[in-house]
Amino acid sequence: MRHYEIVFLVHPDQSEQVNAMVERYTKLIEEDGGKIHRLEDWGRRQLAYPIDKIHKAHYIMLNVECSAKALEELTENFRYNDAVIRNMVIRRDEAITEQSDMLKPEDTGRGERRERRERSDEDTDSGKDADDSDDTDSGDDE
Repeated sequence: MRHYEIVFLVHPDQSEQVNAMVERYTKLIEEDGGKIHRLEDWGRRQLAYPIDKIHKAHYIMLNVECSAKALEELTENFRYNDAVIRNMVIRRDEAITEQSDMLKPEDTGRGERRERRERSDEDTDSGKDADDSDDTDSGDDE
């Protein structure tokens, strides 16, 4: 059996059906002897571009180990399910079980940028104060 990473987007009006869909898909994989190594529900997110006038979708990511037959049946289910807007299947060399970057705390990468931005704002603020104080000093000389 091979390892795959599967991401699928569900229509935002069908978000309440996501749990049932995930249960159905995991059952399909496990009945064929496969394993679910990681299951992440990323929730509703903004799309990079509209798909059929839809601007948001519910994202689900699975890392699975399954047979080609189970994967074919799964992709066929995606194709005929109107609630699934897009899906992507990537073959992996090994099972991935650690948390994805989408669910990791945001302070790891963005915090550094935010700190740099705050420091640069402080520098520009202090520069403005220095300019203001120079103006007041020149006013006293007159």
